[in-house]
Amino acid sequence: MLHKIEEGLDLLAKNWRIEPIIRDFVLGKRNDASDHQMKVKDVIFHIPYLTMENGYVLWKCYWPDCHNCCNRQGRLPLTSDDLITISKNLKYRKVSDFVNTETNITTWDEKGPSGNSVIMTMINLKRTETETEAEDGTYIRCRFLDEKGYCGLHPSRPGVCYLYPFSSWLENEKGKPRVHATYQFTGDCPGFYFAESIDEMMDILIQYSKIIYDYTMSSNRTTRENFGSLSMGF
Repeated sequence: MLHKIEEGLDLLAKNWRIEPIIRDFVLGKRNDASDHQMKVKDVIFHIPYLTMENGYVLWKCYWPDCHNCCNRQGRLPLTSDDLITISKNLKYRKVSDFVNTETNITTWDEKGPSGNSVIMTMINLKRTETETEAEDGTYIRCRFLDEKGYCGLHPSRPGVCYLYPFSSWLENEKGKPRVHATYQFTGDCPGFYFAESIDEMMDILIQYSKIIYDYTMSSNRTTRENFGSLSMGF
C-alpha cells in the first residue's frame, strides 16, 4: 500500500506543491505524530499533531482545480440510501434493476482505526460501465466525471464521495454510538498542509461534521439492513 501512496504523491507533485513535512508524514517517515482529538458537534475528529513542529496536519479542498479523488478512484461503496437516490437519478424504475446493471459486489480488507484488519463486503457503483469485480481496488477514473471536473451524479453522488478525504467509524460511548473521523492519506489529494493553529480549519470541520455523521449512520444502517457486511480481523 505504501508504494501506491508514494506513487500517488509523485504524480501529485507534477502539478502541485507538496510540503516536505506533509510528504514525510504521509509516508510514515516522522516519529513525532500524535493524535489530537476534538469534538465538533456530533463528531470526534482525530487530527495529526506534529510535536517537533508544534503544529497540525490540516486540509482544504482545491476543487474545481483539482479532482484527483475522482480521477484515481479505488472503489465506490454504496449505502442503502445511495441505492435509492442514485437509481432515481439514473432513471431506474426499480432499485433492483439499478443494482443488477450499475454495480458490483466486492469484498476487501482495510485497516481499522486501531490498526486491526477490517473485512468489508459492499455493493459498489461501477466506475466504468464494464468494470468487473476483479478491478476492485485499482485506480480508475470515474465515468461520471466530466472534463471540467464536475460530477454527473451531483447532488446524488455516493455518500463516500462527500466523505473524502475523511474516513469514519462508530465507537460505543457509555452505551451510545459516537462517530469518529480522521483523514484518508491516499497520496492523491494536494489539500493537506501544515499549520500551527487548527482554527483556520474550523469552518471545514463544522461543515464536514454533519456530512460525516450522516454518512456514518447511513453506512451503519446499510450493514444492519444486510446490504453489506463488516467483520473484524486480527
